Amino acid sequence: MKNPVMTASGTFGYGVEFADFVNLEEIGGIIVKGTTLHPREGNDYPRMVETASGMLNCVGLQNKGVDYFCQHIYPEIKDIKTNFLVNVSGSSPEDYAECAARVNELEGIPAIELNISCPNVKQGGMAFGVTAEGAAAVVKAVREAYHKTLIVKLSPNVTSISDIALAVQDAGADAVSLINTLMGMVIDIEKRKPVLSIATGGMSGPAVKPVAVRCVWQVAKAVNIPVIGLGGIMNAEDAIEFLMAGASAVEIGTANFIDPAVTVKVVNGINEWLDRHGCQSVGEIIGQLDA
Repeated sequence: MKNPVMTASGTFGYGVEFADFVNLEEIGGIIVKGTTLHPREGNDYPRMVETASGMLNCVGLQNKGVDYFCQHIYPEIKDIKTNFLVNVSGSSPEDYAECAARVNELEGIPAIELNISCPNVKQGGMAFGVTAEGAAAVVKAVREAYHKTLIVKLSPNVTSISDIALAVQDAGADAVSLINTLMGMVIDIEKRKPVLSIATGGMSGPAVKPVAVRCVWQVAKAVNIPVIGLGGIMNAEDAIEFLMAGASAVEIGTANFIDPAVTVKVVNGINEWLDRHGCQSVGEIIGQLDA
């Protein structure tokens, strides 16, 4: 990548929606919204709520399916000079693999990011990513069908995120990204009801950053594949924390809702910090934590 800053899936649409606000070619990578084998309507409204220093969402992977992406979105983005990645989701290893196989045919998409926080319908709704076995099963199925760079997005809602990271590494992942959202809940005390339509949702934003930095630090010490850090990054200083913790790149998510040009500002901020500290490249600070 031309720089270590990417957009997080689900916060930047397909990228083209932000073209009026920021030069997309100045971003290191753009991860498009979650894509599934078949179209999904998502959850009922309300499915987003602001909370202290963050937000919760339960959008439910609303999208028009991978064939729509291939036929209508890909032609719009394929000539933009940056890296476009597809976030792939599914309800079974077979779904993931078939979706990935179709993306594999697109010459201009160099990588996918697997969302293994999806519910495993065959196992009563438990997310694939909360067990080493479930995570590995998805990665193995996708690895057989997909032959480019395979990034696996890890959930923090587990006992040991390092164990999950090792399992997906052994199953064939080329890199891991973390963290996905933390599960949370907001209650309307007047109505005595949850605010979100399905009661719980994924929490993101500045409040989750310390948890995310800790997870990146632990995983980077455990695996020998690249780690991508995300969770609550609002500025260049936040991004540099992740890099020092061991991330080779970062993703910016919720901050895009506040400032649609934040990605380029973070790129510039990292470069300014490197210049001030006499660093020739970002590689000089990756994992360079005195701890």
